Amino acid sequence: MEKPWSLKSDDELLNMMTLEEKASLLSGENFWNTKSIERLGIPSIMLTDGPHGLRKQGGKADHLGLHKSRKATCFPTAATLASSWDNKLLYDIGSALGREARREKVSVVLGPGLNLKRNPLGGRNFEYFSEDPLLSGNLAAEMIQGIQSQGVAACPKHYAVNSQETLRMVMNEVVDERALRELYLEGFRRAVKKGDPKTIMTSYNKINGIFANEHPEVLRKILMEEWGFQNVVVTDWGGNNDRVEGLLQGNTLEMPSTNGITDEEIVQAVKKGDLPLYEVDQAVRRILRLLRWTESGPKDHLLTDKDVSNDSIYEAHHKAAIDAAERSMVLLKNEENLLPLSSLETRIALIGDFFEKPRYQGAGSSLINPMNLVSLKEVFEHSQYFITGYEKGFRRMGKVNRSLQERAVHLAKSSDVALVFLGLDESREAEGVDRKNLKLPENQLTLIKEIAKVQKNVVVILAGGAPVELPFDRDVKTILCSYLPGQGGSEALFNVITGKVNPSGKLAETFPLSYESVASGEIYPSTGAYAEHRESIFVGYRQYDTMEMAVAYPFGHGLSYTSFAYSELKVKGLEVELSLENTGERFGEEVVEVYLEAKDPEVFSERKKLAGYTKIGLQPKEKKKVVIHLEEESFTYYHVEEKKFVLQEGRYGVQVGASSRDIRLSQEIEITKVECKKFQVAETAPYKDRALTAYKEGKLLKITKEEFQELLGETLPENRRTVTLPLTPENLIMDSREGGLFGRILYRFILMAHKVLMKLKKPIPGNNVLFVLEMPFRSVARMSGGKVDYGMLDSILLMVNGSFFKGLGRLTKTYIQKRIKEKQKRKLILSLGGKQ
Repeated sequence: MEKPWSLKSDDELLNMMTLEEKASLLSGENFWNTKSIERLGIPSIMLTDGPHGLRKQGGKADHLGLHKSRKATCFPTAATLASSWDNKLLYDIGSALGREARREKVSVVLGPGLNLKRNPLGGRNFEYFSEDPLLSGNLAAEMIQGIQSQGVAACPKHYAVNSQETLRMVMNEVVDERALRELYLEGFRRAVKKGDPKTIMTSYNKINGIFANEHPEVLRKILMEEWGFQNVVVTDWGGNNDRVEGLLQGNTLEMPSTNGITDEEIVQAVKKGDLPLYEVDQAVRRILRLLRWTESGPKDHLLTDKDVSNDSIYEAHHKAAIDAAERSMVLLKNEENLLPLSSLETRIALIGDFFEKPRYQGAGSSLINPMNLVSLKEVFEHSQYFITGYEKGFRRMGKVNRSLQERAVHLAKSSDVALVFLGLDESREAEGVDRKNLKLPENQLTLIKEIAKVQKNVVVILAGGAPVELPFDRDVKTILCSYLPGQGGSEALFNVITGKVNPSGKLAETFPLSYESVASGEIYPSTGAYAEHRESIFVGYRQYDTMEMAVAYPFGHGLSYTSFAYSELKVKGLEVELSLENTGERFGEEVVEVYLEAKDPEVFSERKKLAGYTKIGLQPKEKKKVVIHLEEESFTYYHVEEKKFVLQEGRYGVQVGASSRDIRLSQEIEITKVECKKFQVAETAPYKDRALTAYKEGKLLKITKEEFQELLGETLPENRRTVTLPLTPENLIMDSREGGLFGRILYRFILMAHKVLMKLKKPIPGNNVLFVLEMPFRSVARMSGGKVDYGMLDSILLMVNGSFFKGLGRLTKTYIQKRIKEKQKRKLILSLGGKQ
C-alpha cells in the first residue's frame, strides 16, 4: 500500500510533480483556500481572517467584511488587548482563537496585526497593538504561540511599514534606515524570533520605492537570512505586484486565486530562464512544510478534538472575552474616587447612544459575527442599581439634536451621577480609510459640555480604537477608556464601573493634547506619490518625552482603585530588581515599566524608551519582589553606514515607574561589552558628514523636507501623484476621472455610491466603496478569483480610456471565449471521472 503524501519526503513529492503542479501550489484555489493536488493526495487548506476573532465566511467571500461570516467569539481588538500589558492573557486569547479555528477546520488565522502606530489617525490603529515595538512584538509573539498551540498557524501582518490606509495599495513609505530597523521592523523581529509563526503576510505598500512583497532587503535579506524565517510568506489579498519577482525575493503564496493566471507566469518564467526552478522548489517545500505542520494536529495535548467540537467552548470563550476586556480597560482619570459606584442608593443617569448600542469592534477584514452580544442597557436593567433613566443624548452619526440633548441634560441634573457614553462611531475607524481628525463628533462634545454645567459628578466612558482629543477633561471627574472591548465588553464595563473588578489597563499609546502636537501631523496621511517619515525614530512617546511636551495622558498611564508603592531598586548587570507593595484596601494588578535613557548618546536618540515590563497582582498590603531582565538589544542602535546594530556603551539611566511620565525609581548604570556580548561597538562615527540639527536638538514638529533628505542621504522628487494617459493596470480606479466619458461616469458612479451609503448611515459598505477607488486596476484581476483575466482587464481599460465600443466588443468576445474554455475544461474533468 502506498504511503500517504505526508509521509513522503519533499524530494519524493517534488519528483512526482509537474512544473504546472508546483506552480499551482503557490496561489489560491479560491478566495480563502489553497490548491490541492488530488492525484498525489496533497490537500487544500483554509486561511481565514482574524485577528481578534474568527471570520470564516460561507457563501460569497470578500476581504472587507461586506458579507457575514459564521458566528464566533469576538474578543477585544488588539488596541484593547495591548492595554492589558499582559503576555499570558495574549497567549490565552490566541489559544482560544486557535481552538475555534480548529473547530471550523481553518488551518491559518490571518493575525495578529502588529504594525507600529505611527500616527493616531491611522484608520486601522484599532487592529494594531502599540506605538512601541517592544510591547507590540512581545504581545504578538504570545498571541502567535497561543494560536499555534492548537495546531493552527498564525500569520502576523502586515510586513512592513503599513502606516496609513490612504492609497495603501500603492503608497511608497519613505523611511530612514534607523527608523525602519529600530521601530517598524523591530516588532516583527520579536514576533518572528519569539513566536516562530508558520506564516507571515506582506503589506500592500512600497518601502523606499519597492513593493514589500518583492523587497530584496526587507523580505529576503532581513526576514529570511538575518532572522532565519523559513516558513510561508503570503501576500495580502490582491497584494501581488510582480509574481515572478515576489517569488525570487521569498514570497511563497499568492492570495486569493487568479484562476491560474499567475501560475502560468511562473511556468513561463522558468521555461525562459528568468526564474530558477530551485526557487520554485524551495517555495513548494515551504508550502509542504506548512501542510504537514497543520495536519499533525494540536500542539497543546491537554485539549482533544472532542473538547474543541463541544459547544461549551463558546461559553468558556465568552467568559474569557469578558475577562480580557476587564483587564484591558484604562482608567484615565478618577477625581474624588468617583468610581467605583458601590452604593446601590446612588441615583445613576445613563446617557449616550453607545450605552444602548455598544461599539465593540472595528470594521473591515476583522469584522466578527459575535456569538454572544448584550448591551450595557440589558446589563444595567438586570442589576439592583438605582437607575433614574436613560437618554440617547445624540445620534452617533448625526448633528446636534437639541431635543435629545435637553432631555439628557435634564436627566443628568436630577441624578447623583451621570454616566455618559461617548466615542468614535463606525464611520470614523475602518480598514481602507484614515481618520480626518482627532476629535469626537461635535454633537457629543456639545452634549458633555452642557451636562457638565448641571452635574458635577460626570463619568465619561470612551469607546473607540484610538486616541481622541479630550477638551472636556477638566469638566468631568472620571474618564474610563474601554477601547473596543469585544462581545464581553458590556459585562466587563459593568463590573469595572461597579467595582466588582479593579481596572488594571495601561495605555499602549499616548493621548496627545491636540493633533497639532503630533510630529507627523502635517504630512499624514500622504496623498502624493510617497509618504515621508520625517519624524524618524521619534514616534509616539519617543517624540513627546524627548520634546518634554505636555500630553493629555502619557504612554503607560492607567489608574487603579488601589495604590502601589515602589521601593528598593537594584540594577545588577541587565537585571532590574525592586519591591512592589499594594498599599490600598483591595486586590489590584500593576504594570511595572522599565525605561532606559542614554546619558551620553553617540547618535541622536529619544529621551527614553521602553526596555521591559511585567504585570503583578497583589492582595491588600502584600509586597513582592519584582525582577525584570533587560535585553542586550535595548542598548544598541542601527548604524546606517556599518549596516548593523551596534552597542552604545556608556552611562544609562534605568527608570522604573507606572508610566513614561510617572517614574518612581531610578538608578544610573554603566554598560560595556562585559554586559552585552552579542554586539560590537561602532568602528566609525554615525552620520559623520551630516548635521541633522533638528533631530539632535529634538526640534521635531517642523522638520523640513531638506532636513529629512539630509537624514536619508538622498534627494526626493516632487511628492505629487501624476496621471499619464492612457491609463494602465498600475493606475488607480480613481484615475478613471482623467480618462474618457465612460471613465468619468464610472468614477462619479462609485463616488455617488459612497455618498449615498454614508447618507443612509451605512459606514462599513460606504468606506469599502471609497477604498475601491484607491485600488489599482490590476487588483481587479488579482482579487476577482480569476473572474476577470488580463484580457478582460485590457478591454475595460480601453473603455475607460475613451474607446468604449471597441473595449466593450473585446470584453464581450473575451468573456465568451472564457466561458467556452471553462465548459470544455468541465467536460474534460467529467470524462476523466471527475478528477483533474
